[in-house]
Amino acid sequence: MPDPETPGGLREQARAWLEEALSGEFAHVRGLGGPGREHEGHEERLAWERHLGRAGWTCLGWPRRYGGRAASLEDQVAFHEEYARARAPARVGHIGEGLIGPTVLEFGTDEQKERFLPPIQRGEELWCQGYSEPEAGSDLANVQTRARLEGGTWVVTGQKVWTSLAHVAHWCFVLCRTEEGSQRHRGLSYLLVPMDQPGVVVRPIVQLTGTSEFNEVFFDGARTAAGNVLGAPGDGWRVAMATLGYERGASTLGQQIGFRRELAEVIATAERTGAADDPVLRDRLVRSWLELEIMRLNALRMLRPDPGPEVSIAKLYWSEWHRRLGELAQAVQGRAGLVADGGLNELQRLYLFSRADTIYAGSSEIQRNIIAERTLGLPR
Repeated sequence: MPDPETPGGLREQARAWLEEALSGEFAHVRGLGGPGREHEGHEERLAWERHLGRAGWTCLGWPRRYGGRAASLEDQVAFHEEYARARAPARVGHIGEGLIGPTVLEFGTDEQKERFLPPIQRGEELWCQGYSEPEAGSDLANVQTRARLEGGTWVVTGQKVWTSLAHVAHWCFVLCRTEEGSQRHRGLSYLLVPMDQPGVVVRPIVQLTGTSEFNEVFFDGARTAAGNVLGAPGDGWRVAMATLGYERGASTLGQQIGFRRELAEVIATAERTGAADDPVLRDRLVRSWLELEIMRLNALRMLRPDPGPEVSIAKLYWSEWHRRLGELAQAVQGRAGLVADGGLNELQRLYLFSRADTIYAGSSEIQRNIIAERTLGLPR
């Protein structure tokens, strides 16, 4: 454990540990996974996730009682940045650690914390998010998936869509309607539902990249224990909004290291193809670099343990920037970027997958509404 009184202690320890771990048994997992590439080396990355957990490098901000280090936000940022710099593989447990884990810590009972947090920290149970539906994507309050209590069991019926990693998840946190006749934000509950059971069907959705990390999930009488409701029944909207706040946490600083690497590849390609000699493209490259610097400063400015609605600024900013970077990645390749000869190259994959950035995890239109209404106080 690093000395908390030593500036940079955790960063230095993380850098050394990652270098050693990724040069030995797990050298082959460097760079695996990520957006549009979640199919790569799942079993190997799952083994890596458990290795991280055993070494105490997951869930750093959690209380020690549940396997964390009670690390400060600054130390969490340091780890995520070093993780990205080391080209460590994309985490298979990030939904558990980054979304449901903090939500259980805030709203869960002692029994729920003891049951669900340690397996996430150890990398033994993976999670997916049951929010969006065919008629309730950005309009999340329109969810129609329903659950009713039968004895000591919730019975869940409905459909979720764009469910990332549902095909490998053990559990799903499901926002559903539990009060008959309720509408909009009222009468919703936040249930924790096991995936490996009759009544749960997962179907992959093939994307532009040819991969399928998103899925649609059908619940047809799926069951979960009555005690697997997070927060009070009917209070699901408040719990769900807290989860969305945690989605924009310290790990986004590590995400920006990946963005920096992508931008460097775009610049190198522009120099190789001669695109950098075009004054318009050169201006776009410079603007992209400047905006990435602004992104980091803004993320640091808003970093806090209890994120509010202003975190929508970060999601709006990075997703719009990344989509423009994808377009720039195509432009600097010239005509060659239009041909996938034997498969997509990295810049083509960046372009195709980044088309979804401004839609998933809350569309840009919804983020603007949140900023306007809940941060600036403007009228609806």
